[in-house]
Amino acid sequence: MTSGVTTAPAILDAMELTSDPELEVRFAESAHQILADLVSGGAALGWVEPPSRDEVAELLGDVVSAVQAGDAALRAAYLDRRLVGLGYWLRYARPTHRPHADLEKIAVDAAAHGRGVGRALTAALIADAREAGIEVLTLDARGDNTNALHLYRSLGFTEYGRLPDFVAVGEHRYDKVFYMLDFRQQG
Repeated sequence: MTSGVTTAPAILDAMELTSDPELEVRFAESAHQILADLVSGGAALGWVEPPSRDEVAELLGDVVSAVQAGDAALRAAYLDRRLVGLGYWLRYARPTHRPHADLEKIAVDAAAHGRGVGRALTAALIADAREAGIEVLTLDARGDNTNALHLYRSLGFTEYGRLPDFVAVGEHRYDKVFYMLDFRQQG
């Protein structure tokens, strides 16, 4: 447990990140460090081995391009001017699925776990989806990621499916759990 004052994270959007070239460069580097450290520790972020700097830079570039086209939202969380988390959603590319988006990554630096960063990032991305007119926001998570699954349920997501033993990490198998937040059902 941290002692003293708990500070709420500052949550920046993609435009705030890319408006300052120095901040943008530091963001890519810090995002790589967070993602690589989390994956090294076994986090369920879609990689088996930590991603390279170039892979993360390309991913973030693609997400920022999608944001500029109105097809995504990107958020970054800062505590004491230090990047401690990031997340994004992307609108589905298939024409029949364009009203919907998928929350693809939420990643929080292990040192900032338990400080409300994941909740703040996810809530900001939900608000962005609602504002963008997204009808259904989906996500999938590894079945053993109990903290993330609890967070998503607490923010209104409901499970709509599960693929048993679908995710392969070496010899280990995990369920792939599908969640949705249907804005059409909310007034």
